[in-house]
Amino acid sequence: MPKVLISDKLSDAAVAIFRDRGVAVDFQPDLGKDPDALAAAIGAYDGLAIRSATKVTPAILAKADRLAVIGRAGIGVDNVDIAAASARGIVVMNTPFGNSITTAEHAIAMMFAVARQIPAADASTQAGKWEKSRFMGVEITGKTLGLVGAGNIGGVVASRAQGLKMSVIAHDPFLSAERAKEMGIEKVSLEDLLARADFISLHLPKTEKTANILSAERIAAIKPGARLINCARGGLVDEAAVAEALVSGRLAGAAFDVFDAEPATENPLFGLPNVVCTPHLGASTREAQENVALQVAEQMSEYLMRGAISNALNAPSVTAEEAPILKPWIDLAEKLGGFAGQVTDSPITALEIDYVGSVGALNLTPLTAALTAALLRPLVGAVNMVSAPLIARERGIRIAETRKDAQGAFGSYMRLTVTTEAQSRSVAGTIYSDGRPRFIQIKGINLEAEPMGHMLYTTNSDVPGYIGALGTVLGALGINIATFSLGRAGKGDEAIALLGIDEPMTAETLARIGDLPQVHQAKALSF
Repeated sequence: MPKVLISDKLSDAAVAIFRDRGVAVDFQPDLGKDPDALAAAIGAYDGLAIRSATKVTPAILAKADRLAVIGRAGIGVDNVDIAAASARGIVVMNTPFGNSITTAEHAIAMMFAVARQIPAADASTQAGKWEKSRFMGVEITGKTLGLVGAGNIGGVVASRAQGLKMSVIAHDPFLSAERAKEMGIEKVSLEDLLARADFISLHLPKTEKTANILSAERIAAIKPGARLINCARGGLVDEAAVAEALVSGRLAGAAFDVFDAEPATENPLFGLPNVVCTPHLGASTREAQENVALQVAEQMSEYLMRGAISNALNAPSVTAEEAPILKPWIDLAEKLGGFAGQVTDSPITALEIDYVGSVGALNLTPLTAALTAALLRPLVGAVNMVSAPLIARERGIRIAETRKDAQGAFGSYMRLTVTTEAQSRSVAGTIYSDGRPRFIQIKGINLEAEPMGHMLYTTNSDVPGYIGALGTVLGALGINIATFSLGRAGKGDEAIALLGIDEPMTAETLARIGDLPQVHQAKALSF
């Protein structure tokens, strides 16, 4: 009988589901607060069910000799080292949609609280004061709400705000114009949003691209008298700059449910007037707790008892029978999607996937889901094979699959064409006889390259001297070239280069390469 440890506070419903499905459960809701104790105990379990308090570090995973699955009751997996778990073959699951409504409602509640200074007014009144003139608020009706991020949770907030007769504008680089129209919101630049919005609410994951998205410079550009709400993730906002803006009067108020450092026992925002702070309560309702508890228990039980994988962040959702056949093609799909996601900078409107030859006879659902998830991950953060099609649909991205008979030099291959509001771009790949994926075409230009952990991709002019110039720059920067693949449309036309390198590329290094006169575009890739 498999055995699961629950190391965080989780609904009793989760315990009941595990037991009903034949899984033994050890419920120790405070164990996650003690990393040493968790590391000492983890070796006895096949599954670990957590919320946000447990930090699953490489040190803990090193002791997890039996662990097969980690289930996060909630969407955020910042507290799980997914790379370390993957290296040990541990499946990491989350529950991506169980608390969306709850989190959105908390953002709306925080907006009301800061608009009417409810917490401070309550404390004053209960202290025996009657400071009616001190707590002058503002109406919500007719105001402009600016959403930074318009995905699942942001979309719920938008619909609720529209019901409150607010105008809604949104900044989301990967929200298509068509989807924005369907939602009844106006898509704008971040600068325009900051200048126009009376209330600003964040609803996006924390990634390399979104960290500190509201920097001190951007906070200084916010419309005077606006109010800021963050119920998304800590680290998206320069909290010290927000505190300064509140003191100076630039901001009329702020409401934060998440903080750069949690648990937040000290923070620049604490103690300031018209600041509402809650201890990461976005998902803390009975309904949400029940939803995510039920989902994580069901998913983990299905995996431990039957081998079924769903909502996995680091493994495809396939049956045991399909797995051996689909595995190499899923790997290729993830490489094609990952490549496209990392080189795409404008909103995606459509994906077209051609399955040519024998691959077209397979179950395409996990292949398309794996490709879509890998494509979206660099753009929107935590995405898995189950949630990827839903997220794509929410963002107005059309997905088309086409099965074709074998053609060309390869008996079977996949081609992905990504259409954005600016251009269309394609990338194709196949599986070689060694069972490993290869890129065989990019932007219609033929080449042969094996995906590596770190790669450099450039589009460049087909002129003599480029290979030497590029190699000289990389050599001067101490970057070793493992593989070097080239292709061109024609003599003197556009050319591409795809290099496997031994070290990740920094922004400074990439800038040096981009300064080469032959280079049109340079992108650092990781797989």
